[in-house]
Amino acid sequence: MLRFQRLVPYPVERVWQAVIVPAELERWFPAAANWKPEAGELFEAGGQKGEITELVPLNIIAWTFAGELYRIELQADTDGCLLTFTYTFDDRPAAAQWAAGWDTYLNRLEPYLAGGFLSEEEAHEGFVERNDHYAERFGLDPEVGREFWRARTS
Repeated sequence: MLRFQRLVPYPVERVWQAVIVPAELERWFPAAANWKPEAGELFEAGGQKGEITELVPLNIIAWTFAGELYRIELQADTDGCLLTFTYTFDDRPAAAQWAAGWDTYLNRLEPYLAGGFLSEEEAHEGFVERNDHYAERFGLDPEVGREFWRARTS
């Protein structure tokens, strides 16, 4: 399981919209989920199926997608909103690669909320260094993520 926390300097209500509205989600997340924000909603993205498993408006959305579990929790903070993203998966050797990737996508949220846009290419600059950082932290072989990156960029 990977867990990331970000203090986002925007109100919970604004961040919630960026999380649940498909047109907003696709501006910072890896892909838009064509979903309606309600528990039990079945959706499809990129040929994979998912289901919203938990929904507490303005606070929690959790879903399964391609057999993995995702969860975003928002909490009001005096400086905006504390976002906690949790990703549960079974591929431990790829954990550093996944951590570097989710770090990259979460880095796109704040520029989007500020009215800008951080492209995937810009956001992925430094991917290998992030992968290596997480591999060292998790005691994993960094080559798994490096091979993924080489295949993605060639």
